[in-house]
Amino acid sequence: MQSLHLRNDTLLEIGTFLVRRWSEKQKITVGISDQQEIQTKLKENKVVMFPLDRFYGIDFQKYRQFRTVLWYEAMRLKHSSKILSNDHAFGFLLNTLETRRIESIGRKEWRGMDEEIIFNYGFAWLYRPLLNSLYGKSRIVEGFSQYFLLGDIKGEVTPGSFEKIKKAVEVANEAVKQAVNNNYNTDWLETKVSEIIKILEIDPLLTIPISIPKISSGIAISDSDFIKTIGKITKFRESDFGELDPKRITDGKSVFEEFKVLLQETRKNENRGLSTESIGISIPALTNVDETRIYDEDLISNLKAKFKEWKTGWKEQHVIAGDEFDEETYLEGHKPFLTDQKISIKTKIVILLDHSSSITNEELQYKKATLALCEVLSFLKIKFTVYAFNTEQKQVICWLVKPENAKWNNLAAKRLAQIKTNGGTPLAEVYSIMFPGLRSKKPDIFLTLTDGEPSDPDAVRSMVTSFKLLGIRMVAIGVGPDTTAATIIANNLKRLGYESTLAVSRLNDIPNRVLNVLGRS
Repeated sequence: MQSLHLRNDTLLEIGTFLVRRWSEKQKITVGISDQQEIQTKLKENKVVMFPLDRFYGIDFQKYRQFRTVLWYEAMRLKHSSKILSNDHAFGFLLNTLETRRIESIGRKEWRGMDEEIIFNYGFAWLYRPLLNSLYGKSRIVEGFSQYFLLGDIKGEVTPGSFEKIKKAVEVANEAVKQAVNNNYNTDWLETKVSEIIKILEIDPLLTIPISIPKISSGIAISDSDFIKTIGKITKFRESDFGELDPKRITDGKSVFEEFKVLLQETRKNENRGLSTESIGISIPALTNVDETRIYDEDLISNLKAKFKEWKTGWKEQHVIAGDEFDEETYLEGHKPFLTDQKISIKTKIVILLDHSSSITNEELQYKKATLALCEVLSFLKIKFTVYAFNTEQKQVICWLVKPENAKWNNLAAKRLAQIKTNGGTPLAEVYSIMFPGLRSKKPDIFLTLTDGEPSDPDAVRSMVTSFKLLGIRMVAIGVGPDTTAATIIANNLKRLGYESTLAVSRLNDIPNRVLNVLGRS
């Protein structure tokens, strides 16, 4: 288990699912970045986490910490009205009090988190710095945080400072208790911070050193020592959590089944999906990307409703003679009878998205339309693969957005969202890069969405012929700013040897056009 590291894409998928479920906010995005501290941005509906290797322990222990920290951030998203900077004493103290407030509220909603919270506190204790390693007034602020959250302090402070810490913690505990019992929010809790600052005798703008998960190199923590640490914390928090078994907490059996699923998904992804067999195919690698901006929920819902009969395998159709008479249709002068037509779509489709610079002005709407198409194809359980191309540093790049054997999900959407529009339309070069892979997989339809004249029409015509000789149906959609321009682009594409060409001037029509092509296949 130790040797198998969780992939960021697998981790992000489950992380995004969990934080949306916990926070009850469906537009939350989760990113992973090697930064100094975990960040939750309320206005942006975004959480940015550490990578797993920033935590201590074996993979399972790292995952449990990642998961619990994510739960806390989900509770902040749901219950906090503000998150201040930890760089200064006032913000640090407010965030510390708020951690206990949202923890208390969140535990009532998610009672299964108790053992994971205590487990995370165990590692939090190991990560906290020795107070005698800090200088100035920041030592007393760190001492307050440790005593308030963990019930003890690491290292030494003067007797006078310790008395201030204990008194400030008493005030903080009472403030959090009142806030929880009376449904007071972050703003109310903020009014209590000044009293704590006064007791600690510190400047509210005092700079606080960032504390990140860190254990001195060369120090190994034995299981027995860690269980003792957990036991110490359970004793301190017994009035809140009740009696808990430190050994049971350390084992983490309640989360292990979830972790096993993640390991299985990691193994699958290592052997298929995101691995590319063709030279020149690249995979967008960023995970700290907000994919929600390219989701058009209304468009997706309307398309799913329109094509929902495809999911059942039957489509209602008007005919001249049939079993059921439709009076309204008859009065309108159309075919008056209804019949059910069997639909069977076993077509495999490859989609190539033009991301040349001419798309730039309509990039967002273009991505929304293509994402909606992918959502509906996934909804209809149609096998599809998605590629895109652009130019970076004068080099043509063909991107793999969604492999054939991987499911469409928010990670695929992240890959689509991060591809920038840039460069010309070197279709022939892109086709050459894709040819070896498609020759072995042989999709039924290869659909290209483009809005421009290719750089080398003769070379494109040759490549189209090569694909057609493999038995692949070549289809192109010409995207233009208006009907006339789109029609001209589609006619030009027709002369390049495509079997079918369609014109689209309204980007939201793209999914309909593609689905109609599949319906005729």
